[in-house]
Amino acid sequence: MQVGYAETLSKTTGHIACITDKDSVIAVSGGAKKEFLEQDLSKELEQLMDDKEVYISKDNDEVSIPVIKNDNKERKFNSQVVYPIIAQGDVIGSVILLSKDAKTKMGETEQKVVESAAGFLGSQMDI
Repeated sequence: MQVGYAETLSKTTGHIACITDKDSVIAVSGGAKKEFLEQDLSKELEQLMDDKEVYISKDNDEVSIPVIKNDNKERKFNSQVVYPIIAQGDVIGSVILLSKDAKTKMGETEQKVVESAAGFLGSQMDI
C-alpha cells in the first residue's frame, strides 16, 4: 500500500515522495529509489519523528534535514516537507516530500497533501 501511496504523492505534486517506518525508508517514488529505499533513517529525522514535529523548509536557503543515515551532510534537497505518521498516539513513521529544484518552494498545498497522506496511513494502521 505504501508504494502506491508514494507513487500517487509523487505524481500529484511532482516531487520525490518517501514513506518511512521508524527505522528505514519503506517506499520511494519520483526518483532516487536506490539512494533511499530500505536505508536507515538519519538521527535528525528520527528525532523529528520522536518529537512528533512537522518540518517544512519554505525557502531554498534553509537547512534540509538529512533523510538517511549515510547522507554526508551535503545539501541535496532544496525544499522538503516531513510529516509524522501517528497511529494510536505513537509515531510509526513519516511522509516526506523532497525537491532538488532550486526554484521549488514547499508551501501550504504540499503541507496539506503530506498531512493528509500521514493521516490516512496512520488511520489504516489503527484498524
